[in-house]
Amino acid sequence: MNWRAIQALMRKDLKVVVQNKGVIVPIILLPLILFIVIPALVLFIPSATASANSTDMAQLMAMVAPGLRDQLVGLTPDQAGVVFFLVYMMAPLFLIVPLMVSNVIAADSFVGERERKTLEALLYTPTTDGELLAGKILSALVPAVVVSLVGYLIYTVTADLAAAQIIGRALFPNPLWNVLVLWVAPAAAGLGLTSMMLVSVRAKTFQDAYQTGSLVVLPIVLLLIGQITGVLYFNIWLTLALGLVLWIIDAVLLFYGRRTFHRSELIARL
Repeated sequence: MNWRAIQALMRKDLKVVVQNKGVIVPIILLPLILFIVIPALVLFIPSATASANSTDMAQLMAMVAPGLRDQLVGLTPDQAGVVFFLVYMMAPLFLIVPLMVSNVIAADSFVGERERKTLEALLYTPTTDGELLAGKILSALVPAVVVSLVGYLIYTVTADLAAAQIIGRALFPNPLWNVLVLWVAPAAAGLGLTSMMLVSVRAKTFQDAYQTGSLVVLPIVLLLIGQITGVLYFNIWLTLALGLVLWIIDAVLLFYGRRTFHRSELIARL
């Protein structure tokens, strides 16, 4: 495996990503909203709980899973709302970032290159199929993981500043989110790019690939709904299990994606 060739492919793809507004804008905008704007909304929780009567709050607490309810025991309605929102509700939303960042970069890398008519020259370079695929994968995976880590640091600061106004203490970092960021987020990034590998086989344009590949966010939405309705709640064991499931799915999708990634077939599709 020629790692210098792989690094060169990564640099080339990332340079294109930075220059493509259709790719770089979502990569910047999504973390900005999730990690800065949304945490600031917790400052409005006191006014929301003030307008809600005790019956409304009791009904809300009755909906969540018993395990989550236990985590909120002893907190005032304001404090419970902050912990529920920042620690638990934001957990599945956080996973959207690595998933979508890797997804959009992979779409541009696999399909966008074909659309820009630059794929043919790349296919005739003296690199093996494995090196070419590794360069494409890492050019999507590494930025997604980096954005997740940096985003977590930013979220930690903004969420703690907001929480301190109501709770009087910091909520982050904590073991649950450490597992989420270090174990599940890379797996979510892998899901975004491996699913795009399969989508890119039939997609003709970057927009087609991106729109189809975006469907992988639906499981994240189901996790969010499940937590709101009390079916589940994010604890460390669930987070560890979720990461394991995602890594297994990544391995399966990578296996099938690797079987379809052959230079001769790619040239035939040009």
